[in-house]
Amino acid sequence: MSTGGSTFWSAVRLVARREFTERIRDRGFQISVGVMLVILLASVAIPAAIGGGSDKYDVAFLGPQRTQLAQTAERQAALLDVDVRVGTVADRAAAEKALADGRLDAVVDDGRILVDSKLSDPLAAVLQSAWATVERDLRLSASGIDPGAVNQASAIQPMPKTTLDPDADQRDARKGIAFVGTLVLYGMLMLFCMWVASGVVEEKSSRIVEILLATVPARALLTGKVLGIGLLGLLQMLVTAVVGLAAASALGSVELTGAMIYPVALVLLWFVVGYALYACMFAAAAARVSRQEDLQNVITPMTSLLIASFLAAVFLGQKGGTIAHVLAYVPPFSAMLQPVLTAADKVSVVENLVAFAIALLALVGLVRLAARMYEGAVLRMGGKVGFRESLGTARKG
Repeated sequence: MSTGGSTFWSAVRLVARREFTERIRDRGFQISVGVMLVILLASVAIPAAIGGGSDKYDVAFLGPQRTQLAQTAERQAALLDVDVRVGTVADRAAAEKALADGRLDAVVDDGRILVDSKLSDPLAAVLQSAWATVERDLRLSASGIDPGAVNQASAIQPMPKTTLDPDADQRDARKGIAFVGTLVLYGMLMLFCMWVASGVVEEKSSRIVEILLATVPARALLTGKVLGIGLLGLLQMLVTAVVGLAAASALGSVELTGAMIYPVALVLLWFVVGYALYACMFAAAAARVSRQEDLQNVITPMTSLLIASFLAAVFLGQKGGTIAHVLAYVPPFSAMLQPVLTAADKVSVVENLVAFAIALLALVGLVRLAARMYEGAVLRMGGKVGFRESLGTARKG
């Protein structure tokens, strides 16, 4: 008994090693990994470059009230939470040159705001408020009213802010990570499951499978193929996750905390389960045909299911709702929905574990069904083998 089990798993390891080494040496795979990493880095770097332009403004003041305007502008900027740095220029010509060179964002001169092309709303609010305050003080002094007394009476502290949802920013970051992870998960599942299916048909059409089955049991061949390609997919997912998180952290897009890494870990975990579910279905379906031309016809139900799972994650996952929660426990929809719902704080860790347990139970049954279909159809050449026919042949065998 133990000898048979040992022989089976030896065959599985042999087939898995063969699939892994052949695929990882493939030039097309190496190029696809490079392209994916470039796209990933660009998707992290471009938003950081566009949105990461610091809201710091360099300004200068001319005229007799330049000192009062500078001091008032600094106080107003602090109240409005705007980063304003006050510089100096000798005269109007020097100010215009500094604006043209980009060294200054704005210059206030004789009641006018000078800019090279445009004035941002935060900076406009600071300068207008500073100008109005200085002008008010001048008019109060001209009317014999002490501006200091007025300013003291007007020195009211801003209302404090209480955030009812202090985790909102962190949750939005987690949702962004989960969304990117879902895109990658969908692409990886489709790619590697297609590799499994096309590999089955290729071996069958070239009749290599007959030679392989002379020394390796059909179930060991199926298990090894799914396992070998799956390990390669998991390796690529790990590389993608590490590179993406490292780039996002280096650019300051996210802070690597446990709450941020958890969605990524869930994506990796559900890749393993989701891949196993889909790969078994793809392999069993592919064993029913002998030509690559017929492959798309038999795997259409699986690809449609995968697309539907992805669309459910995109359109329902981050909003939650009854439908999303129900599908989050239904394999294989759970593979796509659980990471997104978790990132949005719609499901708990306990619910993750329950969904994972359900998926594992479904996987056990699906593996048996897929293995039976594979055994019953993989040696049948010619036209497409019917679903019931493949199961019946396996029973007879």
